[in-house]
Amino acid sequence: MLITASAAAADLPGTAERAAIKAARLQQNAAIARHNVDEIAAFWTDDVTICRGLGIQLAGKPAYRKLFEEDDPVSPDQIVYERSPTSIDVGSAWPLAFETGVWKGRLGNSKGPVVIRGRYSAQWVKRAGKWLIRSEVFVALAGSGAGLQMKAAP
Repeated sequence: MLITASAAAADLPGTAERAAIKAARLQQNAAIARHNVDEIAAFWTDDVTICRGLGIQLAGKPAYRKLFEEDDPVSPDQIVYERSPTSIDVGSAWPLAFETGVWKGRLGNSKGPVVIRGRYSAQWVKRAGKWLIRSEVFVALAGSGAGLQMKAAP
């Protein structure tokens, strides 16, 4: 019997869950590009935590929302962030997943020049059939122009 690579991949444990998490991440990226704060926040748990690229830490959905609410979507100085998963591991015993990837901050809009970039990791939890982000850690590894004007945590 011949099994194609795609058919074999579809049978791997967690394949559908990884696809759902990747789709959620891409939907959140699109919401960030549109500056739709309600949609952006819909992917977080209420107790989400974040360590920003330069080390500043925040806890809770209201604090994370505030970062996006304070952005001016029409400002040429706005930085629009995009996360690109490189790996998603889904737990076999608990409804948890671990995502790693690269992130970019583009000046002005989602097509603007990259001014800051790095790597990230995220913990996802499945609640009521939906994957949500419980924590994220971003590490800035390079910057230029407006990206270099950002302040690191002391």
